[in-house]
Amino acid sequence: MLIIPAIDLQGGRVVRLRQGDFAQMRAFEHDPLALAHSYRESGAQWLHLVDLDGARAAQPMQRALIARIAANDLRVQAGGGVRTREHVQHLLDAGVARVVVGSVAVHAPGAFADWLREFGAERLCLAMDLRCGRDGRWHPAVDAWQTTSESDCATLLQYFVDAGLRHVLTTDVAHDGMAEGPNLALYRELVARWPSLAWIASGGVRDRADVDALRTTGVAACVAGTALLEGTLALEELACSHAA
Repeated sequence: MLIIPAIDLQGGRVVRLRQGDFAQMRAFEHDPLALAHSYRESGAQWLHLVDLDGARAAQPMQRALIARIAANDLRVQAGGGVRTREHVQHLLDAGVARVVVGSVAVHAPGAFADWLREFGAERLCLAMDLRCGRDGRWHPAVDAWQTTSESDCATLLQYFVDAGLRHVLTTDVAHDGMAEGPNLALYRELVARWPSLAWIASGGVRDRADVDALRTTGVAACVAGTALLEGTLALEELACSHAA
């Protein structure tokens, strides 16, 4: 299982949010380029970049910075505000290896299915960020997690699997940035139901114990942000991770 370090970008700064809430933003003193370099030197194979300005503006806003980071000999998956085919193409042209698409896949699933067929399953990652509704079912959080869709995530996932989907990044929004650990039951359920997908767990990773627990769920990778920034997950762990 890969450990993928995450860098959330806002106004060129490294920040972290709690449960996707922009009112609960915490800024770090790290330079994004230097931080990406340190992750590469520590053995990271991939880097996960989130353009928070783009997520709010519904269009990528920090493409120049993302391009500079992507030139750092790291495979980068990046998202935030991707709404059109042109947005996907521009990020790929900037050196991004895999573009993360969330809200538009929920609002316009046919468009995302078309992109899967055009760009290929290895160049796109579905961000299926989830909230558990009052009905006990999982629903996608969209539009920078500011709203929750009534769409059924199982129906959407099966539709995209039929279109060739391979990579899915999933966050239980309630666990994101809360230092409570990942939702292991959710990932076990997803892997069991769609074993052909390469699941990337995101949100809640605190330390090595959480990483070890996630390995037992069958996910292909996990994303770690705050834990690496605060040092509760050692940088040396990046060199020890490997592809499933």
